[in-house]
Amino acid sequence: MHTADTLRARLIELHDAGHRRLVVDFGAVPFCDAAGLGALVAAHNHVAAGGGEIVLAGVRPAQLRLLRITGLHRLFALYAGVGDAVAAEGTSTTSR
Repeated sequence: MHTADTLRARLIELHDAGHRRLVVDFGAVPFCDAAGLGALVAAHNHVAAGGGEIVLAGVRPAQLRLLRITGLHRLFALYAGVGDAVAAEGTSTTSR
């Protein structure tokens, strides 16, 4: 809740600076609530409207469960780690 607005703003800022594919590393994220998910969706909407994408890497089991419950696992490509997400750039293969 305390960092959701910062996350959204930073992702939009990176996209507006010319980055079209943003990899969000969840590896060190201990907790993500509705505010965090809302920030990701808001950033996704902005980035997708500009021809970009946001992908998620290193999502922990509890967070993955939340993404599945909310249906957001269909909105974001999910990768085991950042390396996998970077290596997959330009392909349609994801590990969900």
